[in-house]
Amino acid sequence: MQFNSLLMGLFSIFSKEKKETLDKGLEKTKESFLSKIARAVVGKSKVDDEVLDNLEEVLITSDVGVDTTLKIIERIENRVAQDKYVNTSELNSILKDEISSMLEENNTVDGGDFSLPISDEPYVIMVVGVNGVGKTTTIGKLAYQFTKAGKKVFLGAADTFRAAAVEQLVIWGERVNCQVIKQKMGADPASVAYDTLSSAKANGADVVIIDTAGRLHNKINLMNELTKIKQVMQKIIPNAPHEVLLVLDGSTGQNAFEQARQFTKATEVTSLAITKLDGTAKGGVVLGISDQFKIPVKYIGVGEGIDHLQIFDKKEFVDSLFR
Repeated sequence: MQFNSLLMGLFSIFSKEKKETLDKGLEKTKESFLSKIARAVVGKSKVDDEVLDNLEEVLITSDVGVDTTLKIIERIENRVAQDKYVNTSELNSILKDEISSMLEENNTVDGGDFSLPISDEPYVIMVVGVNGVGKTTTIGKLAYQFTKAGKKVFLGAADTFRAAAVEQLVIWGERVNCQVIKQKMGADPASVAYDTLSSAKANGADVVIIDTAGRLHNKINLMNELTKIKQVMQKIIPNAPHEVLLVLDGSTGQNAFEQARQFTKATEVTSLAITKLDGTAKGGVVLGISDQFKIPVKYIGVGEGIDHLQIFDKKEFVDSLFR
């Protein structure tokens, strides 16, 4: 009984710390978002067409995206029509409810936790995304979470076109105490992936994370390269990669939508990580991307700390925006 109480106490502490980190990370977005809503209802006692027009502008300028904004506005219009009279003081609560309901209905599950499926072979994650979005940092923070959970992690430096990417991955490997497989600059990325999986399998690794180049100027070349990496990995582990994680920079707003469109056309993306939310007021992009692409947002970056990559929880995220 005492042991269970201790566990519950520890869980409560960790949960509180996570919430505080999330709240701090979304501070700029929250302040911008709520202040815009407040301005949208100035001088109004009830939610009418003008308030809804103002709210539509608020959501679009908060980088929620046009399609998702229109869905939210339609839901609120239906609510107003049903209730006949809705006071503007209730708008925040209604908006929170409708956004939460919409995200729950989009049939993508929350990220869960940093656990891995039980398997006799390493779990392989191929990470994609343009340069500068925080891809390598996200890999390092993921590796930290997995090693903290007692997993043996191998990293593959298959972004062989940038010396900085390889060097950064090596530094992360040293920092979190995991093996990094690399080759010389300009080497075939598929060859690096092959070596990484071979070594990981031979050494009983639990998880392999493969970094890839982030060039979008020629989508056909990108598609061919990622396909080749996949095919080569499957010679070692037939079902690899088990996950294709697309990393997007939340601070770029609508540009993140465009990157998501381009990469989902170039390869089969199975999960998303949205980074740099702590330095921007554009966190609304998470709502739009989560709604529009029907691909689970698995991780969000809400700070520079090594443990500031969090599992995305839709309800907790929306709660934080309105807290």
